Amino acid sequence: MNIQAQNTPVDHKIANVVKTQRAYFRTKATLPVDFRLKQLIKLRDLLKAHEQDMFDAIYEDFGKSKHQTQLTELFPLYEELGLAIKHLKTWAKPRKVPTNLLNQPAKSYIVAEPLGTTLVIGAWNFPYNLSLVPLVGSMMAGNTTVLKPSELPARTSQIMAKIINENFDAGYLHVVEGAIPETTALLNQRWDKIFFTGSPQVGRIVNQAAAPHLTNVTLELGGKNPAIFAKDAPINVGVKRMIWAKFLNSGQLCLTPDYVLAHSSIKDQVMERMVHEIEKNDFSVERGNFTRIINERNFDRVAGLIDPDKVYYGGDSNRVERVVRPTILHNVSLEDPIMQEEIFGPIIAVMTFDTLDEAFDIVHQLEKPLAGYLFSHDTETKRRFLSEIPFGSGAINEAVMQTTNANLPFGGVGTSGMGRYHGEFSFECFSHMKPVLEKTFDFEPNLKYYGHSDRQMKLIQKLV
Repeated sequence: MNIQAQNTPVDHKIANVVKTQRAYFRTKATLPVDFRLKQLIKLRDLLKAHEQDMFDAIYEDFGKSKHQTQLTELFPLYEELGLAIKHLKTWAKPRKVPTNLLNQPAKSYIVAEPLGTTLVIGAWNFPYNLSLVPLVGSMMAGNTTVLKPSELPARTSQIMAKIINENFDAGYLHVVEGAIPETTALLNQRWDKIFFTGSPQVGRIVNQAAAPHLTNVTLELGGKNPAIFAKDAPINVGVKRMIWAKFLNSGQLCLTPDYVLAHSSIKDQVMERMVHEIEKNDFSVERGNFTRIINERNFDRVAGLIDPDKVYYGGDSNRVERVVRPTILHNVSLEDPIMQEEIFGPIIAVMTFDTLDEAFDIVHQLEKPLAGYLFSHDTETKRRFLSEIPFGSGAINEAVMQTTNANLPFGGVGTSGMGRYHGEFSFECFSHMKPVLEKTFDFEPNLKYYGHSDRQMKLIQKLV
């Protein structure tokens, strides 16, 4: 993707969309909290009215069942909308903070201010969730928003465009469909906020496009997420939770465990239990607990990561159906192709360690992950994991489920992203939290004014 000034019909169309949204924002229509609440309720009701269309669209795109769509797409979206509708009036109020002695008498507070006209670029793997949850954040903060869904699941992009473009003023909310030309044209515009979910490679392009305008950017990216099984790990339940998290959406999930680090004393037990859980679940598209790889290009990439010499379980694939069977690779090293990139498919690599130092060193040799997972009961092991392993979000004796708690922020660190959202954090993500000091004219000491003395400095130091 080459971001540069263009002069095409697409660019003119996009420029007009942005111009319309800036004009709408200047009317101040989005500022009242009651307006925002009305629009959020409207969006919620529209989504519920079009649920069957959304189920049909995502199944057509990559075989995602109704129940999986409810679990991973719509339920989180409705939770975000419900929290926004319930708490927005509280979140939008000025937040009082203490005033230091030096500024007394006065009051201090923080005012949440909309950023303006925002761009949300969604991802293909959870097209409703990762497009519309950020949109909700922008709406509750009082912005106007252009949404660019991923073009890869074409039907879900179409249904989101239908729901929004047919029911909201284009100056307030608008969906732009398309591929690289449309995304390039969007990134050529000046925005007050860009929210992007996708790969680190494209994230760098987005950040580069935002830099000339000093645009506020949130990047939700990915990485190689470790699942560490310490020697005292609860193997049965731990592996059960990890396998569910790994093969959710066929591994096409930025938070999924990418590789397992198992203590050498329990490695065989862990791998045997992994096979047991895979076979017990009987993962298949027909059963509704598995999805297809999104397209042939991604299928070829994922299937190409399978080294036949290192297959412990699985390894089969069907390009016509775009299905890769759940696969476990073992005897893996950091030099293997499977450890050179985020898998984003139903393959998991298993490595072993003898000491925590060894395990942590493996994690440190890779970029900071979006998520980190530890399975252990030991207090010292947990303490070291939290203090020594960097990750965007994580869990102990669980995997992926941290993202279902809206009281916890979701976001990356380093190459796995920047910024955070979900719940109140979404409101703050799309707001400028404006600090204000308000004083009276009743009293004005001379301490800060010129003619300073050592005595004044000592007094100021005490007050500070």
